[in-house]
Amino acid sequence: MTDAEDVLREDPVMADLLDEHDPYTEADWNEFERLCISIINQQLSTASAAAVRERVFTLLDDGVTPEAVLAANESELRDAGLSRSKVEYVRNAAEAFLEHDLTREGLADHSDEEVIDRLTEIKGIGEWTARMYLLFVLGRDDILPLGDLAVRKAIQQLYGNGTELSRSEMREIAERWRPHRSTATRYIWAEYESD
Repeated sequence: MTDAEDVLREDPVMADLLDEHDPYTEADWNEFERLCISIINQQLSTASAAAVRERVFTLLDDGVTPEAVLAANESELRDAGLSRSKVEYVRNAAEAFLEHDLTREGLADHSDEEVIDRLTEIKGIGEWTARMYLLFVLGRDDILPLGDLAVRKAIQQLYGNGTELSRSEMREIAERWRPHRSTATRYIWAEYESD
């Protein structure tokens, strides 16, 4: 059993989730692809976001790279399902990737807050997207993205019997998962998406 499992199994609700789900079956996207996915996912349901991602990635069939995004025809990106603002946002991300090293290696020595500050300087990337990047790309261990509606809803369902909980109440619940809140979040998402 890993350290994270040991810690999370002390919470009976989380122990059940560990037995029920395997949230580590997602494709291994590179850093830029994952940032594009987070931008695509903004304000969309899981199913809608997956459909748009598939169309956009198919359009960029030579590879989802900063260069390919910048070279892509705007109307084709829009036809694939990106709004005008999301076309701008993925292009802003592409330019930032070309100007700065936003890879795992390039950000390895930056704290979580420094990464959030660096990413949110890019127009179209807010704190939610930056936290998704910390969790999914940089693999930081202790990220709790309460800006994510699915995470909040799942915590309310699992720990509050569906009644509304404040973010401070959710943070208090998540204290028992430290320093493995990222792992807990993946299981919470898996539970939410299984309903």
